[in-house]
Amino acid sequence: MNFSHTPGGVSLLSVAEKFGAPVYVYDAGKIKEQYRKLKKAFPGDHVRIKYALKALNNPNILRLLRKEGAGLDAVSIQEVQLGLEAGFHSSEILFTPNCVSFDEIRQVVEAGVQVNIDSISMLEHFGHHYRNTVPCCIRINPHIVGGGNTHIQTGHIDSKFGISIHQMRHVLRIVEKENIRINGLHMHTGSEILDAGVFIQGAELMLDLAPGFADLEFIDFGSGFKVAYKEDDVTTDIDELGKAITERFEDFCKSYGRQLEMWFEPGKFLVSEAGYLLVPVNVIKQTTATVFAGVGSGQNHLIRPMFYDAYHHIVNLSNPSGTPRIYTVVGYICETDTFGWDRKISEIREGDILAICNAGAYGFTMSNNYNARPRPAEVLILDEEAYLIRESEKPADLNRNVIHLPSFG
Repeated sequence: MNFSHTPGGVSLLSVAEKFGAPVYVYDAGKIKEQYRKLKKAFPGDHVRIKYALKALNNPNILRLLRKEGAGLDAVSIQEVQLGLEAGFHSSEILFTPNCVSFDEIRQVVEAGVQVNIDSISMLEHFGHHYRNTVPCCIRINPHIVGGGNTHIQTGHIDSKFGISIHQMRHVLRIVEKENIRINGLHMHTGSEILDAGVFIQGAELMLDLAPGFADLEFIDFGSGFKVAYKEDDVTTDIDELGKAITERFEDFCKSYGRQLEMWFEPGKFLVSEAGYLLVPVNVIKQTTATVFAGVGSGQNHLIRPMFYDAYHHIVNLSNPSGTPRIYTVVGYICETDTFGWDRKISEIREGDILAICNAGAYGFTMSNNYNARPRPAEVLILDEEAYLIRESEKPADLNRNVIHLPSFG
């Protein structure tokens, strides 16, 4: 990975000085670069990129990607509403929920959004209620593993996501009995695909099933394209994958009898490398075994290292040319919230600002108020300017919805 102290032409240290820290910073140029890289790898008017907004859902980011031509992949009615409010047309949004109520699905249908069904039970509900009046997509679990971090795999046999590929005979019976119009098939094996061959294997399974559905309009191959988190990190070869999938898909469409749309739903690939979490160093604490750099942030702001055992590169912005020393960077939460063990970082002093890299995806959207800590501000670097796109929370925000009982005085 290539770290820059001035993404988009703006000094990260100056952003921390202007807006305070902790603060999330996003580089609009990098997001657009990643989107255009995908479009180049998967060319054609029939290709649709549906951004998975669970990765980063600030409305300004959504509008940025909408301007580039992206659609949305949403997983809740609230995400659907965020997309509509950001200017997306309902036809540009795919709703891919998991274990939601049928009432939520009804709300999405009423909004005119494409629904993706991921259980036989919900497929039966959908067919009984809508029959042939509203089409739906089916999410298939191919029972393959994409490699990489096992915490973020969703296509294995024990996953709660999708309908097992081995249940397709029963699915076809339900579709016929309830007269359901299936207009799409969907697969997502999880994040961090290292081997293009595994992705292609899943695609082949989808294309083998597709002829059993006569009314298809699209096939959604999901995403999971891996980005670099450290130097010399293995990443998904997007160009190689694009060439292989495109050729196979075109052959399939000829045999199917008409051109279908090819959908992808990247989240991390588009925004991860564009994001930084800037944190202040509160204390340098040395024990008999470890030198800790304790920062003014924690798992309440970036939970991925603790939740997924994820690696995030850490840089000292305040002392970039200092002597490299070994530190364990930890947060201020009353839990074990370690951002990085035994990292070689330019000498850290109390008051320095550290940049935690690759923090654009599943950072702010997974943040919380544990220990009554407020969530940080968000800043977007656009056209060599830094813009505040979300203010940091204030203590009063934590009790905004609390109802105080009069009996307590």
